[in-house]
Amino acid sequence: MSKALNNKLAKQIGEHLVCAELGRRNLIATPFSGNVPAFDILAADDLCRTVPIQVKASRSDSWFSNAELWMQMSFDPNTKAQRNRGPLQIPNAQLIYVCVAIAAPASGKDRFFILTKAQLQAVCINTYSAWMDTIEWKRPRKPESYDCRYYISGLQPYEDNWQLISDRLATSNAGESLESTEE
Repeated sequence: MSKALNNKLAKQIGEHLVCAELGRRNLIATPFSGNVPAFDILAADDLCRTVPIQVKASRSDSWFSNAELWMQMSFDPNTKAQRNRGPLQIPNAQLIYVCVAIAAPASGKDRFFILTKAQLQAVCINTYSAWMDTIEWKRPRKPESYDCRYYISGLQPYEDNWQLISDRLATSNAGESLESTEE
């Protein structure tokens, strides 16, 4: 199987696993199959309150990202050193992310990590900075690469944090539902 197909299948599996888990929690969820740039799933409760969710899926214990999505980075071509100039002000910082660690067939249980985009930014900054500190901010093979992986170990505080979605729904359009708008 090609790497591209494997990645597309992982994304599809991840989105459907999240929808299924939300269904188990009495929420309606539908994936958009990559047709909406800002989110992958829309979840709704019985009062028609909705919350968008971004899904990141992996078949391993890490997810790929890019440090430039989270930090103001610079690169000195003379010293081949990168520099973190601080966190970026990211759009949609409160968007909910669900990172799914897809279990191998018949080998275990899928794992879900639920956090905001701002929390994921902090995880990525901490992980990337800790690794880059060990190599004095000079990547050994590709000095200009901003490949930024984050791992289950950094996401563990957010494992099975489904309450974040329930809380967000509870405050979304608080007090409004289709019933309250009908005459």
